[in-house]
Amino acid sequence: MSSGRNTTQRNRDRYRIRATHAACGICGDTIDYTLPHTDPRSFVVDHVIPLAKGGPDRIENKQAAHRDCNSTKRARIIAPIVKRSGSLH
Repeated sequence: MSSGRNTTQRNRDRYRIRATHAACGICGDTIDYTLPHTDPRSFVVDHVIPLAKGGPDRIENKQAAHRDCNSTKRARIIAPIVKRSGSLH
């Protein structure tokens, strides 16, 4: 079964999002874009509406995030982290 993801487009979107040096769309903190990809605070692309919940794999549905924030959010539409407050639900 195909996931519907296009690797070439995914890489283009990742490059475009990285170029903005945006803050984490989940917690609101800055992202150090120089960190290695294995670092918990490194840059990853998050689907605002997860693919598992029917979100599209398009740039309009993607945002910059920390690896650990994205991991905590998983396939939820709302992360268990309140944006910019640091408090948990």
